[in-house]
Amino acid sequence: MGLDARLGAVVGLAQAMAAAGAPRDSMRAAARGARLAMDGSFAAISAWERERGRLRVLVNEGGRRADEAEFPEDESYPVHDFPEITEFLHERWVGGGGPHAWVESAAAARPGRRGETLRRRGRGTCVVAPVVLSGRAWGELYVARDDGLPDFDEDDAEFATVLAAVIAAGLAQSDRLEEARRLAFTDPLTGLANRRVVDTRLDAALEEHRHGGAVVSLVVCDLNGLKRVNDTLGHATGDRLLERFGSVLSLCGAMLPGALAARLGGDEFCLVSVGPSADEVVRVAEELCRRADGLELGEGVACGVASTGDPIGPVKSSRRLFRLADAAQYKAKAARSAGPVVAGRDTAVVHLADTARQEAPGERRRFRGRA
Repeated sequence: MGLDARLGAVVGLAQAMAAAGAPRDSMRAAARGARLAMDGSFAAISAWERERGRLRVLVNEGGRRADEAEFPEDESYPVHDFPEITEFLHERWVGGGGPHAWVESAAAARPGRRGETLRRRGRGTCVVAPVVLSGRAWGELYVARDDGLPDFDEDDAEFATVLAAVIAAGLAQSDRLEEARRLAFTDPLTGLANRRVVDTRLDAALEEHRHGGAVVSLVVCDLNGLKRVNDTLGHATGDRLLERFGSVLSLCGAMLPGALAARLGGDEFCLVSVGPSADEVVRVAEELCRRADGLELGEGVACGVASTGDPIGPVKSSRRLFRLADAAQYKAKAARSAGPVVAGRDTAVVHLADTARQEAPGERRRFRGRA
């Protein structure tokens, strides 16, 4: 496609999104416009749900396969299956550049997860372009060609980057109500769920536990070294550390189906898991500690785990689960533990949590001043 044709395709994409009425129509118009502009066989637009650690497909357009609905109810992929997603969230364009699309092929020597999916669905090549809103990765544009058609190249990747920017501009115009909802339930710095969502999710989860025996687990994390970073390198760098740890938390949370990743405030984060066993949650908490220890700016994380799958006694409210996880996290921090401390597997933690309750009912953090 020549330069004039590509310019016309960009204008057509913008006009189609502007003319669409409902958000669903706008999304379909964006995917279709991008597919036609790229001379592709298939296109999809997906949103990155940080609190769930997954990439959720919003629309599939073009030559769909039997397992690809136009508007999927719940087609999603955990981000730890696609490490390049979290890679471009961190530093890739901090130095003044911008997000850039990349090309993948089913014929590569080591095709990876996307290449395997291309092969399984009879497609030969794809281009993936990050969609960025307000400086934060929102999701991705994905355009593929069927097997036997010419592969995408670097020029196509450059063009896909432009199309993704046009789509982002269109989304910014049509996404005002959704943005208001996100502001109410999302931490503005990291894009994770906020404390309000955690409280609602835990209350519902404990109802499932009481009536059906579902295992409910809470992982509470305190990011080490944030004050030192803020004092020596500035708050902008400290914010970057918080964002990077938020991405790590989202990635690890995706290893637990249905888990919720959230920032409680300050340097404190959590995961809420419903269903997976306590052992599975502890394994993910260990992986989280390992990855946090590898962050360039920080000093690791203090991590506490409380799960109804462990011998922690009756859990009648989210307050008790928080006390137990807090006590475990406090002990991890005091001991400078490289891994998580688990309530119920450390009897001193349960005693600490219950003592704190007797001394100051209803107050979290009371035991923080204790040795």
